Amino acid sequence: MEASNSKASVVGRLQAAKHESGKSFSQIAQETGLTNVYVAQLLKRQAQLKPDTAPKLRAALPDLPEDLLHEMMKPPMRSYDPSLIQEPTVYRLNEAVMHFGESIKEIINEEFGDGIMSAIDFYCSVDKVKGVDGKDRVLLTFDGKYLPHTEQISEHMVSRLHLREEK
Repeated sequence: MEASNSKASVVGRLQAAKHESGKSFSQIAQETGLTNVYVAQLLKRQAQLKPDTAPKLRAALPDLPEDLLHEMMKPPMRSYDPSLIQEPTVYRLNEAVMHFGESIKEIINEEFGDGIMSAIDFYCSVDKVKGVDGKDRVLLTFDGKYLPHTEQISEHMVSRLHLREEK
């Protein structure tokens, strides 16, 4: 793909292919075996399309141009527009994480120990469910691998081992 094709241009073409299909992110996810959020990430060039998944995406979005399919297999430039926080859904999601974040962190530490949830080995999905009152609710799932913090013992530091070998 030519350097003159900006990420915005590529994303616009990817979104157009989705629109032409008439399918939702969840429908494409079901056809590809991916989560709906990962499909959205792929079509925003925030995730990399793996070669084994490309034929499934091609089947789900038959009008997806070959050049875009190949572009999607390149490592993306993961970024975001800082003004995105002004979008009400994104703002509320950020607000919820900030409001509940400290409690979530304490529960992670209590259940697992001193560590964090990975955002790399991570699954995310959005589902529509009915609440106990029968009204629609958003079910947002963050499923991340637990990563313990490492005690930094000097003798385990690879660079220190190499320094000792040189002496």
